[in-house]
Amino acid sequence: MLKQPEPSYLTVGRVVRPHGVRGELRAEILTDSPERLPQLPRVYLGRRQTPYKVQSVRLHKGLMLLQLEGVADRDAAETLRGALVQIAVQDALPLDEGEYYEYQVVGIEVETEEGEPLGEIVEVLNLPEANDVFVVAGERGEVLLPATQEVVVDLDLEARRLVVHLLPGLLDDEEDQERA
Repeated sequence: MLKQPEPSYLTVGRVVRPHGVRGELRAEILTDSPERLPQLPRVYLGRRQTPYKVQSVRLHKGLMLLQLEGVADRDAAETLRGALVQIAVQDALPLDEGEYYEYQVVGIEVETEEGEPLGEIVEVLNLPEANDVFVVAGERGEVLLPATQEVVVDLDLEARRLVVHLLPGLLDDEEDQERA
C-alpha cells in the first residue's frame, strides 16, 4: 500500500451555526487539544480552505465560539454553517511518542502476532469517553480493533504496519474461539 501524501490541513472543528448577531460561530470541537485553539492566529474554513484571522476563541459547553475577521454579522456567519474549521499542519501540536494523527494510520496493513494478515485500516472511530477503534477491511470482512495497549503490539508508521494481539471475541469465527 502506498502511503497517502501528508495533508496540508487538519480538521479541528465544524461550524454548527451562528452564535448571536455579531458574526460569532458556534463550532463542534474535533480535536483532542481544544485548549490550544485560542492561541491559533489563523484558521481555514470550507472546501477551499479560505483563511481567516482568529479574533477570539472561547470554549463554551463542549463547543467553541469563534470570532473571525471579516465575519461581522449573523448573515455572514450563516454562510459558513457546516464548514470544516481547519488548521495548517505546521500549526499543529507536535505529537508525543506513541501518538499519531488519524491520516497517518489509514491505509496501514494489519496483521496478527502470528503473521496472519487481517487487511488494512480504512477508518478510525473516535468514541466519546472511550478508546479509538481501528476499522480494518480485509478477507475476513470488517474487523473492529480497539486501539489499546492490550491489542496494539507494534505500530510502525514508516513501515506502514500494525501488529495486533487478538483478544477473545474480536473475530467472529471458530478460529477466534480456539485462540481463547
